[in-house]
Amino acid sequence: MKVVVCDPIHKAGFEILKKVKDIEVVDASKTPKKELLNVIEDADGVITRSPTPVDETFLSHAKKLKAVVRAGVGVDNVDIKAASKKGVVIMNVPTANTLAAVELTMAHLFAAARSFTNAVWNLKKEHEWNREKWLGIELAGKKLGIIGFGNIGSRVGIRAKALEMDVIAYDPYIDPSKATDLGCKYTTDFDEILKCDFITIHTPKTPETINMITKKEIEKMKDGVVLINCARGGLYNEEDVYEGLKSGKIRWLGIDVFEKEPAKEHPFFELENTSVTPHIGANTKESQQRIATQAAEAIIEALRGSSYPNALNLPINTTSTPEWVIKYLELSQKMGYILSQIIKSPIKKVKVNLSGNIAKENKSIMTFALVGLLKNITDSVNYVNAEFIANEKGIKLEAKEVKNSTYRNFVNLKILTDEEEYSISGTMLENYPRIVEFKGFDLEFEPKGKMIFFKNTDVPGVIGEVGMTLAKYNINIADFRLGRNKENQAMAVIIVDNDVNDEVLRELRGLKAAISVGYAEI
Repeated sequence: MKVVVCDPIHKAGFEILKKVKDIEVVDASKTPKKELLNVIEDADGVITRSPTPVDETFLSHAKKLKAVVRAGVGVDNVDIKAASKKGVVIMNVPTANTLAAVELTMAHLFAAARSFTNAVWNLKKEHEWNREKWLGIELAGKKLGIIGFGNIGSRVGIRAKALEMDVIAYDPYIDPSKATDLGCKYTTDFDEILKCDFITIHTPKTPETINMITKKEIEKMKDGVVLINCARGGLYNEEDVYEGLKSGKIRWLGIDVFEKEPAKEHPFFELENTSVTPHIGANTKESQQRIATQAAEAIIEALRGSSYPNALNLPINTTSTPEWVIKYLELSQKMGYILSQIIKSPIKKVKVNLSGNIAKENKSIMTFALVGLLKNITDSVNYVNAEFIANEKGIKLEAKEVKNSTYRNFVNLKILTDEEEYSISGTMLENYPRIVEFKGFDLEFEPKGKMIFFKNTDVPGVIGEVGMTLAKYNINIADFRLGRNKENQAMAVIIVDNDVNDEVLRELRGLKAAISVGYAEI
């Protein structure tokens, strides 16, 4: 499979991609955009950033394209509707730069309160000692209105509370408890936000949020209000904010994003009461490494069909679907994908057993599980046709609610073939996906990486023999999980760092205690 990296990413992303034996990596980050269209013609997946427009022209040239990862949060440069029509999955990396964006917001908040940037410039460049000129205000006791209380907004709220600010959150898409549990006030009245001393916005750029702050809203604000925008350009009407800054209605503007970028010239630059930065919200070493790493992992998983992390054009409404539900959908697909690599005979029946609130999502869980399960049967499976393909192949489908007292939410897949029954169960533990049962054995492991499934008679010396066999082929063990049953059998899940070929698996199957050996990779 061919993956084209269209824009610069941290070297950590390339390192991950280059380790995958069935992926060819093409670094086209310095290729002119017109020439890039020729490079992507046979690409299976691409990783982009904001400079590359993934529009109809791009998509028409990329005839084999299956998945796009936008290495970052915003997808303003991606035509999601056109991609969906062509069956191309669009993903982003929404949390990798969270801390970087939060901390830049706080930097602008401090600059607004103390005119910090101006005071530094005045002393260093103009050599003036103007203590009286830079009279600031304290953040403690002031009201901060946060528009959008997701990953970034909520963390800004936590830090603002530590500064003894009163925080009010406005976000129609969250449960109010997300704010109140953090000691913040939640409101559905936007006018309450407009009455705050400081206002910061952390929403995506959509038709609903463009020009969210205009002259009309500014007129309702306090005299001397401070506005911060480290989210997306155009959320505040720039002309109206400029007039507010000139009149003094707005005391200060801290801004990292602009309606048109790069913004080398802008009316805001003429004003003393602004702190402006060139869209550096994600620009930390740690953030860039996380973005590249998560983007590389996402494109690998998408091309393998094991999951589509943070996909933006799934057959569910990601705006209204809770994040915890989406995580269970992704987990179900991974569970199906693991079994797809182990089952070697025709599938007769797929049973989905659910407990907890996730049981309400039985249809979606079945769909996602089938996409993972059928990936090795047909490369054309997707969320729209998964059930049709299953029916076409005579696979019976059943989903039902079951009782489970161990986990709050629980997903179990049972796959029946002519030869045997396969079972795999999963849940979320501390917000991380975990497999908690495999083929009737209780064990816990993360569904990620290169996994050997070794079932054996439970006798002394087996672990040593397995370790020696893997060492013979210079395969390093990263994790070893073991489950046992009452029939004197054991099941080991061995997660390794190196590739495992058929020769290794044959030798493992030849060990005296071995009952069965399977291998899966996510």
